[in-house]
Amino acid sequence: MQPRKLTQMIVPMGVVGIILLLVVPLPAALLDVLIATNITCSLIALLVAMFVKRPLDFSIFPSLILVLTLFRLGLNVASTRLVLADGFAGKVIEAFGHFVISGSLVIGLVIFLILVVIQFVVITKGAERVAEVGARFTLDAMPGKQMAIDADLNAGLIDEDAARQRRADVTAEADFYGAMDGGSKFVKGDAIASVIIVLINLIGGFAIGMLQHGLGPAESIQKYTLLSVGDGLVSQIPALLLSVATGLIVTRSTSNGDLGSEAIRQLGQNRMVLQIAGGAGIVLALIPGMPKVPFLLVGGLTIFASTLVAKRDREAAAQLELASVIAPPSPADAAESLLEEMRVDPLEVVLAPDLVDLVDTSGGGDLLERVRALRRKVALELGLVIPPVRTRDSLDLPMSTYAVRISGVEVARGLAPPGQVLALGDNLDGLPGRATVEPVFGLAGKWVPAELRHQAQLMGATVVDRASVLITHLGELVRSHAPRLLSREDVRSLVETLKRTHPVVVEELTPSVLTLGEVQRVLQALLDESVPIRDLARIFEALSLRAKQGADLDGLVEASRAALGPAVAAVHEQDGVLHVITLDPVLEQTLAEALRPGEHGANLALDALTAEHLVTASSSCLERAEGQGISAVLVCAPPLRAPLRRLLKVAVGRLNVLSYDDVSNHARIETVGSVSGVHALAS
Repeated sequence: MQPRKLTQMIVPMGVVGIILLLVVPLPAALLDVLIATNITCSLIALLVAMFVKRPLDFSIFPSLILVLTLFRLGLNVASTRLVLADGFAGKVIEAFGHFVISGSLVIGLVIFLILVVIQFVVITKGAERVAEVGARFTLDAMPGKQMAIDADLNAGLIDEDAARQRRADVTAEADFYGAMDGGSKFVKGDAIASVIIVLINLIGGFAIGMLQHGLGPAESIQKYTLLSVGDGLVSQIPALLLSVATGLIVTRSTSNGDLGSEAIRQLGQNRMVLQIAGGAGIVLALIPGMPKVPFLLVGGLTIFASTLVAKRDREAAAQLELASVIAPPSPADAAESLLEEMRVDPLEVVLAPDLVDLVDTSGGGDLLERVRALRRKVALELGLVIPPVRTRDSLDLPMSTYAVRISGVEVARGLAPPGQVLALGDNLDGLPGRATVEPVFGLAGKWVPAELRHQAQLMGATVVDRASVLITHLGELVRSHAPRLLSREDVRSLVETLKRTHPVVVEELTPSVLTLGEVQRVLQALLDESVPIRDLARIFEALSLRAKQGADLDGLVEASRAALGPAVAAVHEQDGVLHVITLDPVLEQTLAEALRPGEHGANLALDALTAEHLVTASSSCLERAEGQGISAVLVCAPPLRAPLRRLLKVAVGRLNVLSYDDVSNHARIETVGSVSGVHALAS
């Protein structure tokens, strides 16, 4: 049998053997071997508990308690059978009985009872209480630990793998202390069972000795008391070792060393304590009638230990001083520290101190969870994996205020008053609260107390909680600033991911045809016009063909849009319908004649009056459509799309411009307005 399979079978075979102990009689010689095995296993468990650096390193201990307890009870049953049947239970039990009793039954019983009291009343009871409290505190601390992990992950301090490992450790710690709470009950029950078994052996052995074997009362008591006490000691010693191991495990706090090393280090961390203790021992030796040698010996050794601690402290101080002189902080170290402090987070949410409850999961705050959901949603919508969102508080912000920063620059600010919800709608004058404007859609609303949520809904208002307001605002900012959030490193990660599934497409495009920077510019331009870049393979195929004619940005972007086809227009659909604003044919012809090539693409060479009319008319059409709850796009000839977008971007940034090619394959199109050179006519 292979070693791996053998190790897998040891414990199951051992448990089956323990079950057999309860029903199958054992010879005395085999019982001696099993008793020795029991004592050795308990000693190993105790030593492992002393040398582990943290409780989770001995995570099998709760199950081990159950197995060893069952093993010991099985041995009790087997030894009781031999004691009552043969009056002999092996050399080990007999040796323990003779050694402890030493010719006196009273001494033997007293020693046994003292061991029972030590185990049951002192060690087992204390370990049980500590395990119960430890399990409760560990479970109560889980939400805070999970929140700290989520905060570190969103801040970019750890990656997904590290966060997953830390979450697993937190869960394992809670499971361990919960199991230890139950495991300590096994130890307590074992102590009670040992006392009962000894009493059964005493009473049963006394009766059997007199009734079956014809022994006198004194002889029967002498014989069976020796065996019963020996059997009890054989059981109590490993039980005591296991109880001590249980107490050590549940009372261990987090440290970087084993129990012995940490005890010596912490007890000897202050030499004055040792000096006072040693002096007190010497003073006790001066009391009349007090034995002087023991106290002088112990006091002297303690003072000697304090001198060793003083010497260690002087050497450590000298080494620290020498290190500071010989190896002062290098400029590189200082530079690295400064660079770390100078690091700018790509995306950051700053909360006023009274908004910290939004991220406190123990209090019901789910902002961090919603941020993760937002990252997933944006990735599925746009194909952009936004960077980790760092969430922190700041005393510089006014109360109830949050701010969103991109690359260290604040791009928006909003309100989320604690204990209030945002009611959106008309006729809110009857509700108390602070009037406001919803930051994304510009809707009039009012922050009202949370307890008035139901009343606001009865008045026809749409009620939104604080976290939803913040997340909606953050999502809109992420979409509008998506080009800024797409870094060169993000593009490299996208390319590497695509290369695993479409290696030929990547090899044809970069770096031989287009550099990574040029690919980044194209993807940023697509995101700037709300075009998803999820279908990266199709985009790269189009770029590799178009780049052979030239690397002008407009041409590359238009080729990418053409390759994406219906996906470009699908983003702007409402219930399967694409609402469009068209250009008057005369105006469109005028714009086509005004096209002029430029360094960064074609531009519209329009006079100021025509350009102003075009912007005003487009804005009016869009506002009328939005007033009807419609999201509309402007469509034009393909050559006009890019320059017209650049012209309208500053004044009407929310108006997307599509070409006829973008909407040619769309099934349902409704015209909601038409733009002429002088005015806009609603269709």
